[in-house]
Amino acid sequence: MSIKYKENGTFELKQLIELYKNVGWTVYSDKPDKLFKAVKNSLFNIGAFDGEELIGLIRVVGDDASIIYIQDILVKEEYQRQGIGNYLLQSVLDKYKHIRQVVLMTDNTEKTKAFYKKNGMSTSCELEGIAFVKYNFEA
Repeated sequence: MSIKYKENGTFELKQLIELYKNVGWTVYSDKPDKLFKAVKNSLFNIGAFDGEELIGLIRVVGDDASIIYIQDILVKEEYQRQGIGNYLLQSVLDKYKHIRQVVLMTDNTEKTKAFYKKNGMSTSCELEGIAFVKYNFEA
């Protein structure tokens, strides 16, 4: 297995749907046109490929001056725990060293907390902050 990484690539809709479904993110894959537009309009992305198969993705939104938001980071289940997610995240953190606020929101599980802490990130509470979110589940 030889994983190749491509920055700011364009992806086929079928590849995106397959990847998002594989990790259970059906809220995205159930609205394919919206998913395609969201990925296309990202500030930056990196795709991880095994041959022609899209097996991982990280995408960033933001202003490239003061803040970026890591909107999605996902790796197909059968490729997890092989360093691909670490590579994707560290690549983004390295590219955006000049940014003061790197933000992401994720599931509150021990697995995800351990992953992000291992990669040098902190919870907003640890930094004496608090994060707010408003979901529009109808969108």
